[in-house]
Amino acid sequence: MSALEDQIREIYGRIVYSHKTHEACADALLSAHNRIKVWQIILSAITTAGFIGVIFLDERIVAILGVAAATILLVLNAYTKDFDLGAVAQKHRESASDIWDIRERYLSLLTDMNETDATPDKTKERRDELQEELHVIYKSTPSTNSKAYKRAQKKLQIEDDLTFHTGEIDKFLPKALRRDTANH
Repeated sequence: MSALEDQIREIYGRIVYSHKTHEACADALLSAHNRIKVWQIILSAITTAGFIGVIFLDERIVAILGVAAATILLVLNAYTKDFDLGAVAQKHRESASDIWDIRERYLSLLTDMNETDATPDKTKERRDELQEELHVIYKSTPSTNSKAYKRAQKKLQIEDDLTFHTGEIDKFLPKALRRDTANH
């Protein structure tokens, strides 16, 4: 069962990365979303203050600042009109949650493989079921990017691009499932 276990461990490692990458995407998008919202408030305040200042102070510089702030605000609002960073971030959070569930079930499958009544046929059947479920999830997830992947990679302290050494996957697994006996 060694080749089968190796494949399932590899899939497990990839799922760990995928989960963390979607979380990193969600974090980055929410951060950008919050920055944009703060800038919208700031620019709205400057615009309002500029127009109020024109009325009461009749200063040309105040009017110019108000118009500049209004123009920047218009561009920012036009950008966010068709691209809702908050909604995309939420979709990444949901994807990460769904992937997390599959990740945990792969971990359970690896654990179950060590049971005496585990057969290669039962293991293959369960692997194939999980793979089908994962495919359905991936079809509806938003795309990630290399920046998020690098953040996930850093979080997981891995330097190889989706290449897993036994010790690397062992870092993700409970001690009883590790292959590197030096880590026990």
